Amino acid sequence: MELTKELLAEWISRFYEKIQNNKGYLSDLDAAIGDGDHGNNMARGMQAVTESLEKNETADTTQSLKLIAMALISKVGGASGPLYGTAFLEMAKASNDTKDLGELLQKALSGIEKRGGAQPNDKTMVDVWNKVVSKADDSSLTNADIEAAVESTKDMVAKKGRASYLGERSVGHLDPGAVSSGYLFEALLEAEGLL
Repeated sequence: MELTKELLAEWISRFYEKIQNNKGYLSDLDAAIGDGDHGNNMARGMQAVTESLEKNETADTTQSLKLIAMALISKVGGASGPLYGTAFLEMAKASNDTKDLGELLQKALSGIEKRGGAQPNDKTMVDVWNKVVSKADDSSLTNADIEAAVESTKDMVAKKGRASYLGERSVGHLDPGAVSSGYLFEALLEAEGLL
């Protein structure tokens, strides 16, 4: 599927809603294994993204991806801002050559892995991205796939980020970045279904 300006706008709008509606839950998840601010940080970042896109409504797909990246990097604290920002920045760079959504998401995943140094099974957002991007690439992604990927982080021992300090005690908790990534991909599926 092609990432058009319209699809991107609908995707981000739905992600914004999910973050706003679940910011308390995300922060509660983060309080258990992190510093408790993931929901509020993401909500602040997505507010900035929305305002930036509204101010620049004539921006094309590539420019819009850059605006999203910059807003996330500048407004979201902790590791999430640079990681989400890098994902959208890598998509922006690649979108000069292709608008294929699967290819763009692969670039985003590579950027996240490089920036954060996380691998699958480290109990991070990479665990969701790694499992769902290949399915998004061939258009077989379902909500059940996303839920399973998010849920898989519950039984993992955190090896990256603040949660890694807890070691075995991180088991039994969902990774907040994995949960917010789940919302990102659920929003994408909803947006694709509309267009």
